[in-house]
Amino acid sequence: MEPLKLFPIFLKLSGRACLVVGAGSIGESKIASLLETDAKVRVVAPQATAQVRSWAQGKKIEWQPRPFRPDDLEGMFLVVAATSSTELHEQIFDEASKRGVLCNVVDVPRLCDFYYPAVVQRGALQIAISTAGQSPALAQRLRKELEEQFGPEYEAWLEQLGDARDKLFSSTLDPEERKRLLHDQAGEAAFEAFLRNRLPSKRSR
Repeated sequence: MEPLKLFPIFLKLSGRACLVVGAGSIGESKIASLLETDAKVRVVAPQATAQVRSWAQGKKIEWQPRPFRPDDLEGMFLVVAATSSTELHEQIFDEASKRGVLCNVVDVPRLCDFYYPAVVQRGALQIAISTAGQSPALAQRLRKELEEQFGPEYEAWLEQLGDARDKLFSSTLDPEERKRLLHDQAGEAAFEAFLRNRLPSKRSR
């Protein structure tokens, strides 16, 4: 099978209207990932998990406890379909395509305009892995390997790098010198020094 030609992209969803159809355990996980981006989430499903109902009660999402209607897609940036109905999934994808709304039908690649990659996240650091649907199992294995390679310490180091970058860009340094310093600060030697500085000294033990 010839692999799909996908465009890798990170989307800013803050404040954007996103629809999730289905509020079972899978739908719940998709809702959670959208909430992490500060998206404006609407959920349409006759039934919902306790967590989804809690989000609705807390005004974190809008939940419509009823079946999907095509006009639910009006004004939406994207839709995620996570139900047990193949027929409904086909309908959602067709209606979304007519309206230019990006669609993801969970576990049905042919009904997806975008895929959820396997992700390693350490604070602001995100490493996304995709196999274009050819082997999600491989993507999951690579994610586990990368989680070991990029540990929790990368979150604090990236925060430090961000602060250092802000200071450099507020300075009057020559652009080439600034570029050199930025690359030095993100280098392996700088990371090793960061790790050493995090270790407690012998005197403090």
